[in-house]
Amino acid sequence: MSDKSIQKSIQTTLIHSDYVAPPGFAAFPPGIHHASTVLFPNVAAMRSTEWKDKQSYTYGLHGTPTTFALEGKLAEIEGGDHCLLTPSGLAAIAMVDFALLKSGDDVLLPDNVYNPNRELGRWLTQDFGVSARYYDPMIGAGIADLIQPNTRLLWTEAPGSVSMEVPDLPALCKAAHARGVLVALDNTWAAGLALRGFDHGVDIVMHALTKYQSGGADLLMGAVITRDRALNDRIAQAHMRLGMGVGADDAYLVQRGLPTMKLRFERHDASARQLAAWFKARPEVARVLHPAFEDCPGHAFWKRDFSGAGGLFSVVFDPRFDEARVDRMVDALRLFGIGYSWGGPNSLVMPYRIKSLRDNWTDPGVLVRFNVGLEEPGDLIADLEQAFGQL
Repeated sequence: MSDKSIQKSIQTTLIHSDYVAPPGFAAFPPGIHHASTVLFPNVAAMRSTEWKDKQSYTYGLHGTPTTFALEGKLAEIEGGDHCLLTPSGLAAIAMVDFALLKSGDDVLLPDNVYNPNRELGRWLTQDFGVSARYYDPMIGAGIADLIQPNTRLLWTEAPGSVSMEVPDLPALCKAAHARGVLVALDNTWAAGLALRGFDHGVDIVMHALTKYQSGGADLLMGAVITRDRALNDRIAQAHMRLGMGVGADDAYLVQRGLPTMKLRFERHDASARQLAAWFKARPEVARVLHPAFEDCPGHAFWKRDFSGAGGLFSVVFDPRFDEARVDRMVDALRLFGIGYSWGGPNSLVMPYRIKSLRDNWTDPGVLVRFNVGLEEPGDLIADLEQAFGQL
């Protein structure tokens, strides 16, 4: 029975209108589908639908055309087959851990890992009976000596997003796979543009879409990408159990950022190299930690495996400039905001107490990380020059 055969009050008409928009509309922007409840045409369709099957829809939390379209594009960029969206990059990391680890298991993380991932490792050890151990990010094939019978997962980060060491990914993957250990890569720095993790042997690629994919510094989102269907299904089970979901508007904003991502990334890269070269010529700076520069740890691996570098790098100041003097310089900057993250249009700066984040850091100088945005590089250098006057 159609609605037209039912006499409706004004209140019911406000909810159940007879109007149906005509078909045939097409436009470049993807549609934005806001939904919690997904409607089924009949009971049989409802009973035959499986939430894991992305050829159909069951509930807003498990996907809409808006989120499915974004997942498909992200998987394609990385050369993967499956993608799951999460509310943040850290949520993506946690989802992988809870999907693949249980009490009695062991996980290995690089010592230069994203600090919230290190904190998650502490939590797993303290409350869940999972041992989290940390390895030298430059260990390469030597990781084999650290793998135990209960090691289930090896996290990698290429490069470390503060101290910028570039690992030997193929060597790590070969050693891990020889012992049946899965390898997960945080590929946020390279955005799937400068490095495609699956090409170098990793099993899981994770991204903080908050960065380059968004490009606007105005949303939080993460993604986990895989090739193996069985592995995806294990992670998808955790995705469902943890109630991971993202808003349609945020998913749309990430999709809107993707067509310009490569152009933005290349501009970030070119400007960052220009600023890094300026830093290298300054006597106040002891080291420039930029993977594209020869003296950065792992530069040879970057040169072999990467095609670009993006806008994020760090510098270590000469030890004669103590924390108070470096902080004064940072405070004097006008075009660099003091804040975490990267990949947006605005340049950022963040001084780190790096020894509190690393087990074996020996460099005595103060480390400062720079995200070079989309401003004119000459203006950024002029800002740095005036701020250096405060050292």
